[in-house]
Amino acid sequence: MSITAQTAALRPTPAQLRWQRAGVAAFFHFGLNTFFGVEWSDGTLPPSGFDPARLDARQWVAAARTAGARHVVLTAKHHDGFCLWPTATTDYSVAASPWRDGGGDVVRELADACAEAGMGFGVYLSPWDRHERRYDDPAAYDDFYCAQLTELCTRYGDLVEVWFDGAGSAGRSYDWERIIGIVREHQPDAVVFNMGDPDIRWVGNEDGLAEDPVEYVADTTPNDVHTDATLGFGGARYLPPECDVSLRHGWFWQPDDEPKSLEHLLGIHYRSVGLGANLLLNLPPNREGLIDAVDVARLEEYAAELTRRFGAPHEGVLTALGDGVWRVEFACDVTIDHLELEEVLEDGQRIAGHRVRAADPAEGAGEEICAGGTVGIRRLHAFPARAVRRILIELDGPADGAAPALAAVRAYRTGAESAPAVPSTEEYRAADDDMIMM
Repeated sequence: MSITAQTAALRPTPAQLRWQRAGVAAFFHFGLNTFFGVEWSDGTLPPSGFDPARLDARQWVAAARTAGARHVVLTAKHHDGFCLWPTATTDYSVAASPWRDGGGDVVRELADACAEAGMGFGVYLSPWDRHERRYDDPAAYDDFYCAQLTELCTRYGDLVEVWFDGAGSAGRSYDWERIIGIVREHQPDAVVFNMGDPDIRWVGNEDGLAEDPVEYVADTTPNDVHTDATLGFGGARYLPPECDVSLRHGWFWQPDDEPKSLEHLLGIHYRSVGLGANLLLNLPPNREGLIDAVDVARLEEYAAELTRRFGAPHEGVLTALGDGVWRVEFACDVTIDHLELEEVLEDGQRIAGHRVRAADPAEGAGEEICAGGTVGIRRLHAFPARAVRRILIELDGPADGAAPALAAVRAYRTGAESAPAVPSTEEYRAADDDMIMM
């Protein structure tokens, strides 16, 4: 790879930056699993069980908007192979179900609801298919899979994100050049998740948690939570991470499950969006085809708290002082307990570390207020409330090339004592492992 190509690979594309700035998206896991009380099924469940009598895609989109989502991603086909659209490739689809007398199309109804609401739309198409007999014949299955992907990329308008789940595919080869070619031809503005020739990568867990530093350049990414396999891309490239997590413990709605607590959701927010990653929050529709009322109530509570904390920012005026030091001045003395930093990313991620200090009247650096590693598209800090008029931010970056730069700094008075506690990954998984698998 040439120096020019290497440099370009480490810079975001316009589509990547649009996706990063959106911050939050909603996932919809829905299908036969919803109706049979399982998380993974093996492709033998009967389509006759799929009958969401009150399905309302507009209600799904409204719930996604409450969660702060800018676009949604639908599991058009999960690992069981059941298709939520009337595909020509298999009879294992909604066309064989009693829903809408076999004339329904979940993908169409959700795509239309998104278009009506100005919400972006994306699709998840599992490469692993436990129903399709041709899966054991890689060449034949590639034809089958490419036909399904072409239907989704050509029938439902513009797509924001195309999600390729690595689960079940460790050690399996697909014709990724052909698969990605379909996306690039028909949906050139969509970002591809994690496999083939991706634009964004998986954070490495299903708990919604990133770690500091959140680095946007990577040369590998984990395949799935069930194996130690990694995917390589032949060199370093700009691949910002996405944190996927379910509102409930399971990915599909089950009657004995319940949504995570408000404190838990806030912790996820601080450890995903607040560290510069994107959040993909799963909102599983129930057997009626609706986002459950208790889930909607939790989302409304969550949205209200985020608005209370971050709905009235104080915008700082930035001045570069040289040697990686920036002065931030507010219009008046303000009492704050949170700061949000945003990096200039057009030339790639440059900030490797930063420290925020109080500024004394002579503009010298005073007491450290907070510090961290990367900044990226957004970085959120919480600290004990204090009055400030000016602050200084010291940035660490590479020894050569473009100097790191800040695009914006916002301050908030939230009234929160600190960032909420985040349950450990082990606690998350202990709860989620109680879900039924098949």
